[in-house]
Amino acid sequence: MEIEAAYKYCESVTKIHAKTFYFAAKFLPEQKRKPIYAVYALCRHVDDAVDEAEISSEARAIEAVENWKAKLDEVYKSESNEENSQYGIQNKNSKNQDLVLIAWKDLLKKYKIPQNLPLELMKGVLQDTHVKRYETFEELYVYCWRVASTVGLMSSEIFGYEKPETLEYAEALGIAMQLTNILRDIKEDAAMSRIYLPQEDLRRFNITERQIFDGEINTDFTELMKFQVARARKYYEKSYKGIALLEKDARFTVLLALRIYSRILNEIERQKYDVFRKRAGTNLRQKIFSIPRVWLEAKKF
Repeated sequence: MEIEAAYKYCESVTKIHAKTFYFAAKFLPEQKRKPIYAVYALCRHVDDAVDEAEISSEARAIEAVENWKAKLDEVYKSESNEENSQYGIQNKNSKNQDLVLIAWKDLLKKYKIPQNLPLELMKGVLQDTHVKRYETFEELYVYCWRVASTVGLMSSEIFGYEKPETLEYAEALGIAMQLTNILRDIKEDAAMSRIYLPQEDLRRFNITERQIFDGEINTDFTELMKFQVARARKYYEKSYKGIALLEKDARFTVLLALRIYSRILNEIERQKYDVFRKRAGTNLRQKIFSIPRVWLEAKKF
């Protein structure tokens, strides 16, 4: 069946590219698990499309995003008027794109995800093609909201909630996770001439861009990292308050993702903030061993 094939494809994308997200989502009931995979697959495809197009030019990246916007707009319009959309399969890439769109058309029948959220995500992904520095944390926050909080807000419509303030906590979790990504990937981003750490923070701790490009660790850099880790933890702490506001069958999954992802900060600390020598992360064993403790924690809500 076409819809099942579409969801299967979305699951495979999630399994390959988002191991923590996939691991946590496995504990959702099927009717929520499949659309969650579709949400991630859309995010991944847009990101990959921009990355591939950016190699040629920024104009090609913009064209790739505009293509996704048009196709998604078609899905939203067809969902509202029950028309059948034909996406026109031409090659492997377009076929995979169509599978994601088929899954989205199906999930929108049950879950009302505002169209502005995937559009904001696309805007954030495209931002990477021309914004390589952020002067203030406020500027960085907007970027984090676009590329990460939007995912949490879309997912919340699938997880289920009653109180609108739930979305405030979902936003905070997205910020926390993206800040974690930024700290984990300083080396990789620097290799692409990108520095996401706010320029105001670099100046505050007497860190030069050359130091980051050279992977130089000193007391000043350590203090900078401590400050950034503490900031990320503040958002994890805020997001925790929203777990109890989600529907019961989604609480464990979200809490597990929160606990596993925040553990990356522990690994950065364990490495004495040397993110240049080794990329901090969690392995499958650590994830599995975290299940009983998180399960008991989730039962308290």
